[in-house]
Amino acid sequence: MAADPQTVERLVELVTRQVLLALAEDERKAVGLGVECTEECGAGHCIRHCGSKIELIVQAGADRIAAGLGATPAQPEMAGMIDHTLLKPEATADQIAQLCYEARKYGFAAVCVNPTHVALAAQLLRGSAVAVCTVVGFPLGATPPEVKAYEAQLALDQGATEIDMVINIGALKSKDYEMVARDIRAVVRVSHAHTPPALVKVIIEAALLADEEKIAACLLSKESDADYVKTSTGFASGGATVADVALMRRTVGPEMGVKAAGGIRTREDADALVQAGATRIGASAGIKIVQTAPAAVAPAAVAAPAAPRGGSY
Repeated sequence: MAADPQTVERLVELVTRQVLLALAEDERKAVGLGVECTEECGAGHCIRHCGSKIELIVQAGADRIAAGLGATPAQPEMAGMIDHTLLKPEATADQIAQLCYEARKYGFAAVCVNPTHVALAAQLLRGSAVAVCTVVGFPLGATPPEVKAYEAQLALDQGATEIDMVINIGALKSKDYEMVARDIRAVVRVSHAHTPPALVKVIIEAALLADEEKIAACLLSKESDADYVKTSTGFASGGATVADVALMRRTVGPEMGVKAAGGIRTREDADALVQAGATRIGASAGIKIVQTAPAAVAPAAVAAPAAPRGGSY
């Protein structure tokens, strides 16, 4: 009896995840064994040739080799705005492999993972257009600027290309704006000095702030040369709201990115936040969102924002 298409697809996913994990482990081992890959670049694309890896797959039992994990998502435009996110403390290596597989398959902008998973995600996504995003000072924001800067530098060294940092919320509510600015600048400095420069998204944790505090946090982020402001960690009392995104967009203007995150579970949620001014969506429900057709919406009340420095949408 032939298996149904959904079962076949699931089996392909499981095998692909295990192959990705095996290749990542093999690459780590190969460094010590002197195994090298060659790279050919042209027309904006690069191809890596790693004959030893193919040999290992054949030795494991494969009699045919296919390249690529391509698939066409239902809504590619929306997919390119989503940071596919897994920040649960109990996340396993296999779950990170699944996240990366899905990000490749659907063409998400980035995966967003905890710092301990950056190296693995970077290995699994090498050669793809998917960025590796991690979090700094997460989720409380209550560590010193020097610690956040070190955490960012370590993540960048391990392959992160985007940093989502949590501001010092207590300092903001105390109106110690000098401290808040120093906090943001410490991370921006190391991130923008990296080659290539990494994007910085400043999480203001809007659910804990009054409107005037949200405005202050956005202005401090903009003055500190951050690339985005972001609504939420997803670990506080509330997540992204249309009102907060609209306020943040009005405050930072068209040149900065605005990332909405926290509690975004449907296409309707995502569309409303984009209409309000969001240029990135952080969500663990990204697949459900892109597989749902967009509803008809009224023209946005705010002007379409320009891409911030280094942004990708």
